[in-house]
Amino acid sequence: MPVGYLVSVLLAAVPTLLSLAPFRRPSVLARWSWALTMVVNEQPFVLLAWLVLSTALLVVQGDLGPSGSWVAVALAALTALGLLELVRRSLQARRVLDEALREGVGRRLSARLPWAAVLLAPFGVAGRAVERTNDIPYTDGGRRQQLDVYRSRAGASGGPVMIYLHSGGFTGGRKSKEGRLLLNRLATDGWLGISADYRLRPEAQFPDQLVDLKRVIAWAREHAARHGADASRVFVAGGSAGAHLSVMAALTQGDASFQPGFEDADTSVAGAIPLYGWFGTVYDDDAVPSTPMAYDARSAAPVMVVHGSHDTLVGVEPARRLVAKLRAESQAPVLYAELPGAQHTFDLFRSIRVELVVAAVREFTASMPATPGAAPPPSADRSH
Repeated sequence: MPVGYLVSVLLAAVPTLLSLAPFRRPSVLARWSWALTMVVNEQPFVLLAWLVLSTALLVVQGDLGPSGSWVAVALAALTALGLLELVRRSLQARRVLDEALREGVGRRLSARLPWAAVLLAPFGVAGRAVERTNDIPYTDGGRRQQLDVYRSRAGASGGPVMIYLHSGGFTGGRKSKEGRLLLNRLATDGWLGISADYRLRPEAQFPDQLVDLKRVIAWAREHAARHGADASRVFVAGGSAGAHLSVMAALTQGDASFQPGFEDADTSVAGAIPLYGWFGTVYDDDAVPSTPMAYDARSAAPVMVVHGSHDTLVGVEPARRLVAKLRAESQAPVLYAELPGAQHTFDLFRSIRVELVVAAVREFTASMPATPGAAPPPSADRSH
């Protein structure tokens, strides 16, 4: 049996199997399931091409003998079927997102998939029509209190503002990692995109991170017009820890206790889009609850929650509980899309799933009205 071919097939088979049926516990195996499947789960075509080329090379070199090499070929065929199943699951995101939009805001997901870009440029998330200005301070702080601005090279067009917060469990992460396809695509459409860093643990503790987000929102409202954007339509999105912060911003609009030194600034948002979010506590302190579940949602902004059914770092249950709470209390639209087969940090690359999520975000935000002033500060339930 050609050892090199067998190794290449195994390197494809293991992450494919973990994408189809990941370990959810113990935590160390759940983390390995995520780490080994980040690419293949969103880009099965890359691994499929690898298998086809490896098998073709085996045949051309005449190494496909009558014995053990057929075992490796059979394993390659099974792996290819598994990769096609991952493609099928990715395509199911259209139905799930369409249902969420139709039920939540009465809109449909009709966007066409850019198949050429998905297949030929899976890692090309930047847009040539977009310019990015890096490391702009949004307050008199250090490196962790800076933002990047995405805007169209064509100039001002009066589009809304999208602020994106990175993941990292409040202990790591950076503003240039996730959400880039979303920000570049919206900037191409005339939006002002903002990706921001925020202070991290252990040097900073909650609510420092939320205060930073409020400062970013205030910065966006103050500078939106100069960048050609509409300051009355500011949205927040984020992944994991950033998703937590985006929901907190939707729940605490106008709450001066989270705006020390800039209490009069308008930090209302037109909507929040948390992706694969963590919605539990950041740390245990009864004085300032750090979970969205502890806050009154009656005055919350509209929220569109997107989570993966195969998320092994943050399971689906916290997202489901948050959605149930918001739907029970909020007067604003609350959308929930649980994407079949999606893992944590699914928005790192260009993929079928991410393209559909970006299209759904466009539809969701298009249905949201402007927010010319901050909403009355909602009260937090401090008893939790």
